[in-house]
Amino acid sequence: MDQTRRLRWLLTSSAASHLGDGIGKVALPLLATTLTRDPVLIAGLSATQFLPWLLFAAVAGALVDRIDRRRAMIVANTARAAAVAALAVLVATGGMTIWLVYLTALVIGTAETIADSAANALIPAVVGDGSLDAANSKLQACEIVGQTFLGGPIGSLTFALFAAFPFVLNSAGFAIAAAVLLGLAGTYRAKAEIPVQRAKLRSELADGLRWLRGHALLLRLVAVAGLLSLVSELAQAQLVLYALEDLRLSEAKFGFFAFVGGIGGLLGAAGTPRLVRATSRRVVLVGGVLVCAAGFGGMGLVRSPVAGAALFGLFAAAVVAVNVVLATARHTLVPGELLGRVLGVWRTVVWGAIPVGALLGGVLTEALGTAARTFAVSGIAMLMISVFAYFALRRFSLDDKSDSAAALLHQDP
Repeated sequence: MDQTRRLRWLLTSSAASHLGDGIGKVALPLLATTLTRDPVLIAGLSATQFLPWLLFAAVAGALVDRIDRRRAMIVANTARAAAVAALAVLVATGGMTIWLVYLTALVIGTAETIADSAANALIPAVVGDGSLDAANSKLQACEIVGQTFLGGPIGSLTFALFAAFPFVLNSAGFAIAAAVLLGLAGTYRAKAEIPVQRAKLRSELADGLRWLRGHALLLRLVAVAGLLSLVSELAQAQLVLYALEDLRLSEAKFGFFAFVGGIGGLLGAAGTPRLVRATSRRVVLVGGVLVCAAGFGGMGLVRSPVAGAALFGLFAAAVVAVNVVLATARHTLVPGELLGRVLGVWRTVVWGAIPVGALLGGVLTEALGTAARTFAVSGIAMLMISVFAYFALRRFSLDDKSDSAAALLHQDP
């Protein structure tokens, strides 16, 4: 099977998965707001969804380096489909509590650590000698279209019609994602000189951490990504309260607020390869963080739904550009046999920062009185991160492997 067809199967599966995920990520907080309006409990839901990345990302990365990555995605998506189907039944029968919402989010998030780690590690094998920038941009576009452009509006509208409806669609999206991967022919195990299945899991985890610790450039990228993840989630965990209370949108209209963010994200995904060719990955990364700051900072100052949605779209475009650059840097710099483990350590830090940021955002909103003020604080913090990124990365090139090799201070195990 040629690389174009392989990539098409992977993108189709990712599109179905992200559509289901997008529906659920709008419907879950809306479900939570029917049970409580406590900003800390609302933030706690976001924290619970991402807590598995803090607890299991490194282990998931090591497992992805041990097993066939396509099969890992199939199993994980099937597990997510079953968990969300059970949630739909509970919602339909009126048996939901905020704690059951939390439990479901935790189960879904745990399966997601396997599914997403495997999908990211699969990209270089699927693309072969094709463009990683283009492939990562397409993967980001699938995420944006599914999670915000389509998933957000569908999730909010179907929730307004019948609370269990979006969760039925969410489950179907995960099931389709698993089924589509059956068409991706081939074996997708990590290739290594020493078979990784003979090593102890603890040793494999240590190898990934040791390799990352010895790479000066990737350490700086982890720091930038982790800080951005932390401070952006301060505000993102409060997005539903910002839309419903500060902008006074209805539940049905909340999804269309995210729809505008999806448009921005698509523009970011489409434009990033061109921006990289016109400037450099480092410029796009630092500039993207700066634009993120402008988007969230501006949202804290406006009360117009149109202006708020437009600024959210600006943030989405910028954060997608940053994510494309970071993903390409990982795929370029990390050896294929270590990619799952290094990605696991990366996501332990970066995605593990999300529940911390979410909880801090809930406390901050409670202290400041409105979610809008939390967005303003997040924007100021992102401005500081852009300054840090500029100085941390100014000696390094992200544009090709040979240039970045000078930054590699790799230590032998």
